[in-house]
Amino acid sequence: MSYCVYLLTNPARTVLYTGVTNDLERRLYEHSQGLGNAGKFTGRYQCNLLVYFELCPDAQQAIVRGKEIKGWSRSKKEALVTTLNPDWKPIDLCTWSG
Repeated sequence: MSYCVYLLTNPARTVLYTGVTNDLERRLYEHSQGLGNAGKFTGRYQCNLLVYFELCPDAQQAIVRGKEIKGWSRSKKEALVTTLNPDWKPIDLCTWSG
């Protein structure tokens, strides 16, 4: 089973959220359902636009990578997103071809 590290942003592109999951499609759905929930970071800041993700072969590597990215500065995270997604367009997993 592969795992995924992902970054979400809000429509204004002012917030970045880093997460780790083994089912990105399900996790994105869960984030979208939490919109408006003030107790959750992604709901509070309306982070529901996938702008970056990378696959990891196992949970341990994904967790380590996720913690690494979370510790980065905003500018370093922006540079990472730009490597895969220079225009910061929301990634649609249904049409994404890699």
